[in-house]
Amino acid sequence: MQYRDFGKTGEKVSALGFGCMRLPTLNNLTHSIDEKEAIRIIRDGIDSGINYIDTAFFYHAGKSESLVGKALSDGYREKVLLATKSPFAGFKFGFEFERILNTQLKRLRTDHIDMYMLHAANLKAWKNSALRLNLIPKLEKARAEGKIRYIGFSFHDNFEAFETILNGYDGWDFCQLQYNYVDINNQAGTKGLEAAAAKGLAVIIMEPLLGGKLANATDNLKAVLPGGVSPVQSALDFVWDRPEVSLLLSGMSNEQQVKENIRFACESRIGKLTDEQKICFEKAKKVFETSARVSCTHCEYCVPCPKKVQIPEIFSQYNKSVQNPDAAKKAYKKISHDATNCIGCGKCEDKCPQQLPIREKLLEADAFLKG
Repeated sequence: MQYRDFGKTGEKVSALGFGCMRLPTLNNLTHSIDEKEAIRIIRDGIDSGINYIDTAFFYHAGKSESLVGKALSDGYREKVLLATKSPFAGFKFGFEFERILNTQLKRLRTDHIDMYMLHAANLKAWKNSALRLNLIPKLEKARAEGKIRYIGFSFHDNFEAFETILNGYDGWDFCQLQYNYVDINNQAGTKGLEAAAAKGLAVIIMEPLLGGKLANATDNLKAVLPGGVSPVQSALDFVWDRPEVSLLLSGMSNEQQVKENIRFACESRIGKLTDEQKICFEKAKKVFETSARVSCTHCEYCVPCPKKVQIPEIFSQYNKSVQNPDAAKKAYKKISHDATNCIGCGKCEDKCPQQLPIREKLLEADAFLKG
């Protein structure tokens, strides 16, 4: 395993972190974790050198943290740096911070969390929750009490919002950004990556495979990617090539993914890409942007919908329709709660990290997939 500096903290982290948002499930039910298999692959990852485990309060409908707590028993907690997140954007008064943190500590079966983040920060949440409810002093108090060690934030908004949050507090130890060869100019982008590193922050990368889209590359995308390696390794190498990156997270859901990603991490290094390969990624970005109908990463923050609309699955079939429209249309017919069930309440859009116009895209998807 390759290890990198975690900003100025003095910690060394594995180039690959285990993200616990897409753990193996029973009967493909998002909220029903296959505990035995999930614990096994997390421990296999740790035994192979992964020392960074990432979860959050709401992952797997609130079941991820408890699963991670079980996985890190029997001596595994001492082998890793543990990260989780505060769902601060939903706080109304401020006292929720301490209550939820204590709940997380119980779920995780630990007396401290190494990396604690404000979850999915954007400009609105920063102003209305972090600042208005005076949460930074609460984070510092929790650190002084030994409940957390390092303070950070995960981010979903534009670069201007990122800059505001980055410069809004001098005590950040790290941040977590969405970054891949498609998103170099989206959200915080390359400018945000460089700005955070310039201030000494460790930078964690999420969505290096854009919710799996870059792993399941279409034939025309594969044709322009660097040769000799898989689309997955290509995408991960793009991120690992950057000196600003401390580690990237992969939401691994089976043994094969764990083994492959560990191998890729062991082969990774800063400055690995040639100039010719970098040009390939520029071409791949253009190909992807002309073939993806909607930039959904299947994170499922938008569900459950009040009317049970299966938003991520609808968008998945809509994107698949680029390459195979007939198969996508057949699959859409089998969706029990399709886009016609949407009542336009907009709750999904309030929760979407990608800030997608979900209601508009649902209508668009329905029109195409039934056409």
